[in-house]
Amino acid sequence: MVQLLTYLGMTPLYLAQINIGRIREPLEHAQMKGFVDRLADLNALADRSPGFVWRLQTPAGDATYFRPYDDDRILVNLSVWESIETLRAYVYGTAHAELLKQRREWFEHFSSAYLALWWVPAGHRPDIEEGKARLAHLDANGPTSFAFTFKSIHHPDASDTQSHNAQHA
Repeated sequence: MVQLLTYLGMTPLYLAQINIGRIREPLEHAQMKGFVDRLADLNALADRSPGFVWRLQTPAGDATYFRPYDDDRILVNLSVWESIETLRAYVYGTAHAELLKQRREWFEHFSSAYLALWWVPAGHRPDIEEGKARLAHLDANGPTSFAFTFKSIHHPDASDTQSHNAQHA
């Protein structure tokens, strides 16, 4: 059973994640076909996965339209999950893992942080700017309770949770 993380009896906390990648070619290019052809299925798999809460998407059902960086080849994925365990199960224990093994066919090596995890109060839907700030923080400071990775998980810190609530009140 998934346990919701709570901090000092406050609102339950969920796990937000952002990951970005620089595509090798425009999505319409033949080299990207394998990725583009599987995107809808992977999004549907995420939507029905245990612990899934929400993901950023357009009315078409994906986030490939969003280009939040000056480099328009950078794609963004932003979602919220009930726990680290449920996100990890989706990323590494489903068909998504197969796509990860092929990512170098479609995505360039990224030299800076491309994945950030952080805690959000239940009901909060992070926006792209919040995610970008978490990635930038991770690049500048390494893993902290404000932004961390699967390799260096941090539990919620009262100051991070309180500052998040104050910023979004």
